Amino acid sequence: MDTQDNKGIIRHVPNALTVGRLVLTVIFLGMILYAPSMGVEKPANFLLIAFILFVVTGLTDIVDGKLARMYDVTSKFGRIVDPLADKFLVCGAFVCFAFVRQPTLNNFNISSETMEILRWSAAFTIIARELIVTILRQMAEARGVNFGATVSGKIKMFLQSFCIGTVLIKWAYVSRIWGDCFTATAFLVMIIITIFSGVRAVQRPRK
Repeated sequence: MDTQDNKGIIRHVPNALTVGRLVLTVIFLGMILYAPSMGVEKPANFLLIAFILFVVTGLTDIVDGKLARMYDVTSKFGRIVDPLADKFLVCGAFVCFAFVRQPTLNNFNISSETMEILRWSAAFTIIARELIVTILRQMAEARGVNFGATVSGKIKMFLQSFCIGTVLIKWAYVSRIWGDCFTATAFLVMIIITIFSGVRAVQRPRK
């Protein structure tokens, strides 16, 4: 098999990983929604598997991007679907958390109604930011303006992923007040950076 054939095979690997990430995301979100129906307050083993699946899903994003750049095999499919897969994973996770009423902050004596508002507010903030930035990116790139990821956007993505992992681990293993404090702080910082990165995106030139 010559070099050209090898490159032809490699060309399809990043896209296959992207499709695989979408499949893993659907399974992961389904696990979040199913967990409360297991009849135990903290289905630790099940949530640990979900956490591992989330980590594996995130790693496929890193690998497919590196392969595409390393072998110069980027494709239109990858440029469109890859960022959508990331948004589906993150936005879907926070929406599912809101549906299953996680995280909980029982040690703070916050009413269930207030927690419901806080969870859905976090989910809608993240979704709104992604929708706005996606629209702005399409407008900019349609005019030939580079609208690639920024430092604030990468930090935002890291914090959102960190919060997803935090919720899963807290849900599975932690009931003490330090867990509530850590989770609340992580969410607060994540929301602030999410809004900040969205504002920075709006301020970027699109012409």
